[in-house]
Amino acid sequence: MDLTPYVASLRHELAVAAEAGGEDARALAERLTAPLEAGVRLALLDALSAAASEITRDLAPGSVDLRLRGREPSFVVTPAPVEHSFDEPAASPEVSPPRTPEVDDGAMTRINLRLSQDLKDRVEEAAREAGLSVNAWLVRSAAAALESDRDSRRSERRAPRGSDRFTGWVR
Repeated sequence: MDLTPYVASLRHELAVAAEAGGEDARALAERLTAPLEAGVRLALLDALSAAASEITRDLAPGSVDLRLRGREPSFVVTPAPVEHSFDEPAASPEVSPPRTPEVDDGAMTRINLRLSQDLKDRVEEAAREAGLSVNAWLVRSAAAALESDRDSRRSERRAPRGSDRFTGWVR
């Protein structure tokens, strides 16, 4: 996505507004536009990043990531996995993805994660096989681990003494 037309449009609008102030205002506007370009680009990137986060919340379990290549942003869209109907043969047996955690309307947070090169390669391969971005795969894996941990703690609970409730398997 090329941000140049948006920055140029803002520069033009500033020049038009400065014309009303006379020669001194126009000269000042010309001197301010060059330093403002970096700030305008950063503000546009912040807006695009916030939009991508909001779309990701609504698109879950799919995701939209904003990547910066040079000075230009680009979007990477990871669609949700396609569920096969009973009429269609599945290419391979699929395990249903873990339940996606409920996302509140709070801000997304960013963390730095250090992995060995071998583990990073394995994560990238697993994400590619699942058809997800590495970020979406890591989010899904963390949610699944927390869900299974909660389920295992729940199954370890025992009925209180004196209870007539029994659980388990009988042969």
